[in-house]
Amino acid sequence: MSAAAIVGTGFMGRVHAEALARIGVDVRGVVGSSPERAAAAGLGPVYANLAEMLDDDSVDVVHVCSPNHLHHAQVVAAMRAGKHVVCEKPLAMTPAQAQELCDLATERGLVNAVCFLSRFYPLCQTAAARVDDGSVGTVRMVSGHYLQDWLADAADWNWRVDPALGGQLRVVGDIGSHWLDLVSHVSGQRVESVLADLTTVYPNRDGVAVTTEDMAGVLLRFDGGARGVLTLSQVSPGRKNRLSFEVSGSAASLGWNSETPDQLWIGHRDEPNQALVRGDGDYPPGHAQGYPDAFKALFRAVYDAVDETAPCNAGYPTFDDGREQVLVGEAIAASARLGGWSPVRR
Repeated sequence: MSAAAIVGTGFMGRVHAEALARIGVDVRGVVGSSPERAAAAGLGPVYANLAEMLDDDSVDVVHVCSPNHLHHAQVVAAMRAGKHVVCEKPLAMTPAQAQELCDLATERGLVNAVCFLSRFYPLCQTAAARVDDGSVGTVRMVSGHYLQDWLADAADWNWRVDPALGGQLRVVGDIGSHWLDLVSHVSGQRVESVLADLTTVYPNRDGVAVTTEDMAGVLLRFDGGARGVLTLSQVSPGRKNRLSFEVSGSAASLGWNSETPDQLWIGHRDEPNQALVRGDGDYPPGHAQGYPDAFKALFRAVYDAVDETAPCNAGYPTFDDGREQVLVGEAIAASARLGGWSPVRR
């Protein structure tokens, strides 16, 4: 199996390292903001800098887990060095940057992926299959939310609050992109236009001015005719990390949330509703399969493509999907700024 290296040694770097170890991928080394911090993370051997990592011919795949503003330059450097790339979202800070990365990946013929991991919960894949096989009929409505509470107090701070580091959109870019990618994957429809309301609850956090949003409400129109409603928040006490969606079709409905990932609700009009319990996956039913396992499944699909044991783009989110969410984010920002519906400009 191909070998990896990781850029970034914070939370996401640790998540990637653990998932790679669990599927048997050797991590040859890591790069941090400094060699000292990288060594302290204990994720593997430490490279002095990104250039040293990219000069290592034993590294086949680079995992970019650094702060958002660094993604574009680091991905470009990795691909120009001939490395396949797995990038945390957002893929880039602007549509132009995202397009450049898509073009470069195509030009170099490199495997590329963005970590929209929610697709790889087994019952999210089941939901997508049920929509695809016609079990739910015509998808009419998609609704849901992604709620967190880690920024619920005025004193809470993280680099993602700073638009220079995290981007102009925070709650939309950080967690909304996961929801939007997932529901597009499940419904088989792309977002066509949006009407958005963005709210900054704390315009000042611990003495620092804040311009990024804490909450968002978004109406959605999909290209297959469905309508959608999305609520996002990082200031909802008690909600640690709840992603929830419901797809309403002409024949049935499907509902899922990340806090009970092993159950899929199936709604009917003229017969009893159902709770489908996961029956396959890495663990037997009754043994919870969650967040770390979704990363493992995503990376397994990517490395199968790298090792040419499966086709590229076989179900995992690529740079094209990363670009898609950058474009949807741009439309949401434009809608909030202008106060009306805004199309997704592809």
